[in-house]
Formats: sequence, structure tokens, C-alpha cells
Amino acid sequence: MPKILIIEDEAAIRRVLVKILSEENDTYELEEAEDGLVGIEKIKKEDYDLVLCDIKMPKMDGVEVLEATKLLKPEIPMVMISGHGDLDTAVQTMRLGAFDYISKPPDLNRLLNTVRNALDRKELVVQNKILKTKISKNYQMIGESPAIADIKDIIEKVAPTEARVLITGANGTGKELVAHWLHQKSERAGGPMIEVNCAAIPSELIESELFGHVKGAFTSANKDRAGKFEAANGGTIFLDEIGDMSLSAQAKVLRALQENRVQRVGSDKDIKVDVRVIAATNKDLKKEIEEGRFREDLYHRLAVILIQVPALNDRRDDIPLLVEYFSNKIANEQGTANKAFSEDALALLKSYDWSGNIRELRNVVERLIILSGATVEENDVKLYATK
Repeated sequence: MPKILIIEDEAAIRRVLVKILSEENDTYELEEAEDGLVGIEKIKKEDYDLVLCDIKMPKMDGVEVLEATKLLKPEIPMVMISGHGDLDTAVQTMRLGAFDYISKPPDLNRLLNTVRNALDRKELVVQNKILKTKISKNYQMIGESPAIADIKDIIEKVAPTEARVLITGANGTGKELVAHWLHQKSERAGGPMIEVNCAAIPSELIESELFGHVKGAFTSANKDRAGKFEAANGGTIFLDEIGDMSLSAQAKVLRALQENRVQRVGSDKDIKVDVRVIAATNKDLKKEIEEGRFREDLYHRLAVILIQVPALNDRRDDIPLLVEYFSNKIANEQGTANKAFSEDALALLKSYDWSGNIRELRNVVERLIILSGATVEENDVKLYATK
């Protein structure tokens, strides 16, 4: 249930805002504060999904409330309420981090659209924080082989820059992991990391997913919706399996990269975005270009830095380290004791052909841990690895 705080010294305006929002959505939990000081005390004690705040108020004005809130709880979107003479100040609040501003008297559609978009943004921020927590626990680059050492060295050099990166490699090699490391080691690490699996989204929906849509843009578009590029503003967007993207969507991505602007489906309004793009593919994009399935100009925009992730067969010396990492992780997940792998078992695993790469190795390690005795021996690998 979205929780919204209205900070406004004019009781009549507060009543109007409460009436509009309660009629729009009876699940909104609405609270009021008659001035900035009361509002800040409420913000300190409660977690709000959105704050609507007047600019001109006694005791503590809206700009001061905005600055204090950004220090206390920067994740809360703030929508400023401006009188006719406050427009210059309202624009200034946008530079200070306000989500948007609305003018008095509040226009019904403008208010409702702004509230919906701000709540959507808050939800995306929360989801991204959860994702970041998972990433910090689950994404580690394991390996000491020359190939992995080279990738780590490239990441250290490239991550602090704004250069776009194209990651190539077969399925299961860890392209997603490289993308997350690039983001975590970049200046944008404090911003969102938004992932889009281009192969998993139907071609007719990919543009809406990336750029958002306005209400009525198509049959099921019953409200305005922000796209992934907007959600990634100030951070990184990871376009996985970009080789599967339609030519129409490629053209719009190219425009976004050239102009740092997007348009929601069904709208002609430009929305400025500040996003670093990292892309990945398991396809040969140069061959796709020759066959007319991928835009050459987009390829050159994306491939400022190329990172080729090696197959597991090309980094066999990392297998013992990967087995140890996966066995520890699986034991923690299942709440069981960790199992050691004998030297002979590891040697046999190193000799296998890993067509499914690291993803396949992880599955085999889990199978061996479940089916083997106290220690995983060579015979267990022969029985259960199913090679």
C-alpha cells in the first residue's frame, strides 16, 4: 500500500489533494503535515513512498524540506507544489533532486500522472536495492587463469570511464557477471543497474519495455509507464542478448545513445536520460550485420570496448577454484555441511568437455554434492557427472 505524505500549509489545498488521490486509488495511505517542520519530523519517523511538498511555507520552506529529505532518506521521490510566482524555484528544486513539480491549483491529470510515475520510480529503486544486495553476495569473478586476469585488468581500466562496452561469449560463460563488475567498479555504482534480457521479451513489447509508454498507446496500456532507460537514469542499463533485438528497437536505442533522450511509445515528448549502456551477445554481430539483422551504426556505438569472455574449456585451470566456490555456496544455500572434492575428482572434472560452460559446471557440482558421500571422489564424478 503506497504511503504518501502531503506537506502544505494551506488547509484547502491539502483537502483538494487528499480528495483527488483518495478517489484515484483507495489503497493510497495519505498523511498530512501543515508545515515543513512537522513534515520533516514525520519523514524521520516514517517510511514514505512519495512526498508532495509545497514550496512557500512558514517555519521551513519546501527547498529546505527537499534538501533535508535528500540527506535523511534520499530514495523518497519528492514532488514540489508551486504557486504562480514559484516556478523559477520549482525548476531549481529539480536540480536539487526533486522528481517533478505541479502548479497551483493542481490539474487533475497532471497530478495523477506525476504521482503514478513517482511511485513507479520508487518501486524500481527498491527493486534495484534488493538486486544490488543479491549482486554483492552472488556475483564474484572466480579464476586466476590468464584469460580471466586479462578481463579483470580491462574492467579495472574501463569501469571508471563512461565508455560503452560490448561483452561477447557463448551462453553460460559469465557475461552478466562481467557487466555487474563493470557497474560496481564504476562512478555509477551508487545508481541503478537495470537488466534487460532482449531475447526474453516479445518483439512487439521490447520498445515499451525499454522506453515506456503512455496511457492508450496500445490495448493493454491502461496507465503511463516508465521504461528501463528512465529507470536506469544516473546508472547503468545492461542489454543482454542484444543480437536478438528487432531492427525497429535497434533504431530507437541508437537514437537514445546519440541524443541521450528517449520517447515513450505513443508520445512525441523527449525525456532526457543519463545512462551508461553495457551490452552482451552470444552471436557474431558482424555476421548479423552482413545478413541485415543488426545495424552497423549501432554496433559501432556499442563496441567502444570489446570484452570476449572465454569458454570454460579455455580456462580449465580455474575449475578447482570454481568447484570450491560453488560447493561452499551450495552448502550455505541448503544449510548442509560442505563437501571436499578429491584431487582425482577435480582432475577428472578438468578433463571433461564443458559445452555448457560455467552454468553446466555449477549444476554438476550441485548434483555431486547431493548424491556423493562425505567426500566427492573420482568414481562419484564418473557416476553422476553424466558426461
